[in-house]
Amino acid sequence: MAKVFTLTEVAEHKTRNDCWVVLFGRVYNVTNFLDEHPGGDEVLLAATGKDATAEFDDIGHSHDAWAMLDKFYLGDLHSEAVPAKTNVTTALPKGTRFKYMTYLIKFLVPLIILNVAIAFYSKSSV
Repeated sequence: MAKVFTLTEVAEHKTRNDCWVVLFGRVYNVTNFLDEHPGGDEVLLAATGKDATAEFDDIGHSHDAWAMLDKFYLGDLHSEAVPAKTNVTTALPKGTRFKYMTYLIKFLVPLIILNVAIAFYSKSSV
């Protein structure tokens, strides 16, 4: 069973050398990721010691970013501290799945149209 933390415990870890964040009801130690974060370390430092779910979700992180979270996972936030609108889950949020499907459709539809056009013109020229 995962270790359970309170927001008070998480708030004690908000320095460059000890950096924890809460995302979707889960606690992560991102100290070793500060220098690697594509948005810069100041983005993470501004979000440490608190629930940064809204900030994380607003950016629209990639599937790779979501997959990286597992190696920083420490435990779960105490259920009383998780806001009612936040779902504690290991899966991608519903909005994120929709975003990926939208990107996929934006890529595939023109590709399909191009293939149909090529097939049509190649048949008509024979």
